[in-house]
Amino acid sequence: MIDSNIDKNAQIIHNLARKCGFDYCGISKAEELTNDAVNLEKWLNKGYHGKMKWMENHFEKRIDPTKLVPDSKSVISLLYNYYPNTNLDEHNLRISKYAYGNDYHFVIKDKLKNFMNLIQFEIGHVNGRVFVDTAPVLDRAWAAKSGLGWIGKNSMLITKQKGSFYFIAEIILDLELKPDYPTTDHCGSCTACIDACPTDAIIEDKVIDSNKCISYLTIELNEQIPSSFKDKMEGWVFGCDICQDVCPWNRFSSASKENQFKAHPKLKELHENEWTELTEVVFKDVFRKSAVKRAGFMKLSENIAFSSSTNNGNE
Repeated sequence: MIDSNIDKNAQIIHNLARKCGFDYCGISKAEELTNDAVNLEKWLNKGYHGKMKWMENHFEKRIDPTKLVPDSKSVISLLYNYYPNTNLDEHNLRISKYAYGNDYHFVIKDKLKNFMNLIQFEIGHVNGRVFVDTAPVLDRAWAAKSGLGWIGKNSMLITKQKGSFYFIAEIILDLELKPDYPTTDHCGSCTACIDACPTDAIIEDKVIDSNKCISYLTIELNEQIPSSFKDKMEGWVFGCDICQDVCPWNRFSSASKENQFKAHPKLKELHENEWTELTEVVFKDVFRKSAVKRAGFMKLSENIAFSSSTNNGNE
């Protein structure tokens, strides 16, 4: 028989999150995200999702976890720090910090499975599913709803404690838990992220036009990057961290303790000429366990050619 004490079980969940290595844990009631549904529909109707047609699928499941996980009662949101202990040479071509080490999908999924097993052991039999950027879940919305941070002007989840360099994951389960509550927005009048974006992808507060976002252009766009973005890539070949790097709250970021997120030794040694001469053999060696592998050798090669020609002032 599952303990019906929602306060006690919620505290157990928070304790287990720390035991599993997660930096922060928040709990929300599993219910429809009414306001987020309106914003998502507007965003889709304006075509800001670019050619990510999959964003149009499973709309009801995306805004209502009870449609995604039947009989669900709670959403557990979790943050895991990935900030690197060293930044790669900014004079070289660049990839997002989250891709320096092993693919987070596998690393975090393993931790979530362990977490779920511990819940079963400590509380009793519960049904649920774990998610890390692999299903129609509005992860930032749930994290904000559970009080882990607020959605910044750059649409990232920001925490007062350590900024925004976190992976977000969820466990949606049929266990009623005492919910946590949202925090307040602390961006104020700051527009650092908006001002720094070289492609003007931040259309308005919390609204990103993916068609202009370097992360989208270098990862999700399965075709040539439009020539209109020449001289605007600033050396990025997989993802982009500009809007996070300039955020004042990220001055509090500290290095992740997770060894699997440390940069591949050979990645640190790649200079621009080695990027531009990258072979498939080297690609498979350096990015064998990295999220970069998901883009594929051909896409990364095209990105490198585009960004390096930009750096050299070629058209």
